[in-house]
Amino acid sequence: MVTELAQGGFFQGMHRGMTICSAVLVLAFVLFTGFQSETASVLFGTTRTWIESTFSGYYLVTVMLLLTVCGFIVFSKYGNVRLGPDDSRPEFSNFSWFSMLFSAGIGIGILFFGVAEPIFYLDNTGGFGYPNNPHADMAGAATIGYERAIDALRVTVFHWGLHGWAIYVIVGMSLAYFAYRKQLPLALRSALYPFIGDRIFGVWGHLFDILGVLGCVFGVATSLGLGVSQMAVGLERLMGIASGLSTQLVLIAVISFISIVSAVSGVRRGIRIISQMNIWVSVFVVGVFLIGGPTLWLFGAFGETLLDYAINFIPMGLWFADEPGTVDWQQAWTIFYWGWWLAWAPFVGLFIARISKGRTLREFVLGVLFVPTLLIFVWLVIFGGNAIYQELYASGGVGSAGIIDLVNAWELPAALFAAADGIVGTGTFGWILSALMVFLLMSWFVTSSDSGTLVLTTILSLGDEEPPRRFRIIWGVVIGLVAATLLMAGGLKALQTALIAAALPLSVVILVMTAGVLISLFGESRRSLVAAKK
Repeated sequence: MVTELAQGGFFQGMHRGMTICSAVLVLAFVLFTGFQSETASVLFGTTRTWIESTFSGYYLVTVMLLLTVCGFIVFSKYGNVRLGPDDSRPEFSNFSWFSMLFSAGIGIGILFFGVAEPIFYLDNTGGFGYPNNPHADMAGAATIGYERAIDALRVTVFHWGLHGWAIYVIVGMSLAYFAYRKQLPLALRSALYPFIGDRIFGVWGHLFDILGVLGCVFGVATSLGLGVSQMAVGLERLMGIASGLSTQLVLIAVISFISIVSAVSGVRRGIRIISQMNIWVSVFVVGVFLIGGPTLWLFGAFGETLLDYAINFIPMGLWFADEPGTVDWQQAWTIFYWGWWLAWAPFVGLFIARISKGRTLREFVLGVLFVPTLLIFVWLVIFGGNAIYQELYASGGVGSAGIIDLVNAWELPAALFAAADGIVGTGTFGWILSALMVFLLMSWFVTSSDSGTLVLTTILSLGDEEPPRRFRIIWGVVIGLVAATLLMAGGLKALQTALIAAALPLSVVILVMTAGVLISLFGESRRSLVAAKK
């Protein structure tokens, strides 16, 4: 394995062939997606539509299967197996671990959609050509009111909760198991070991790893390019800076620079420190939304939503739409989300694996599955609940607070700040709250970008947990350039669609990883039993 790494020269410490191949593929894809954006949009859009309409049932079953495997690990004897030697212990404290899990696994998403998504499900106008919330309609809550509000929060949590994190659990567990217990590279190829043995260091292993590298680059670049629009809106509110293309490009440059510095400093310093800072700032912002908003109403909504979700998350995960309107909704939301989780899983899963050495499988599964889900639950109910309350009890009547109008116009960044204005107003404290949210937007992007850079350089160095620093810098620059180029050329939308389409082959990869880790665990158990009998 080591001989495959360049022993000198510019590529020292890296796999020369995979690094060059990955760079060429990134360049070719950016040129096509960025400068043939209309053709790319049609091609990827057609592919995505075909996949979502043809494989919706497959996606639903796959994600439920992965969640079932998580349950099996927790309640079986295999939960006692450690991600490393039997005497190993966790590298990071629980607080540091949870902070990094949350920041790398979610980041910008819950700020971007934390207000907009619950509000969309609360609405009942069907402005996008399909029902806003078929789950609420089936439950008899067709009119905007408290019952529909709870259903709106339940569906939001469903898309951000246990099902999605189960995907990350399986990928992260598989990679950490083979890397730290079986002493294989911390790379996607290691999941193939139970099937092809040492041939993972050949062509198939290279293909698996290159797929992971491309997922890291394009996943982070897409989120960075799309998310700077929200930061730009915030800066316009705070400082009057125009939220146009030039501002967004400057933001990409600043975030990329900070991300590179963080990635170069490593997990123990930059990534860990920024992740912990994210948590403390988030706690303050959430506290403002909780205390400044309808506190008792939010507590009640939290309890009812939690109970509603606990009762319905399995039936919701197995529900297959079969009517024209509901089919369109399920493909646009649930299947889109499952595809997004699957597309991000190799990147996030490998980073989770990197920070989880020494933990038992049971501790790993419970921690990754439930702690981020609970934190997200709190966040979504408090942010989304505040916006919903403002619409339910608006002075001009139900639905007249203006946030629904912003969401229907797909002005999602403005919807977040509008909800904040409804709590603290537009004065000095409102300015401070908006500033903190802009800071969180930026810092969460940094943690996604720096962890993505570390992950892809780890893959290209065949599992080196401290890959060469110059390549962390190079790939950090590449991610920023990809985002900036596609933003200028209008190719981000096409790239986002391509990522969701790529979830189909990635789902097969993840199923292979699932089978691989289970086969290896069963084999380890049999060997232990035979040894005990001797």
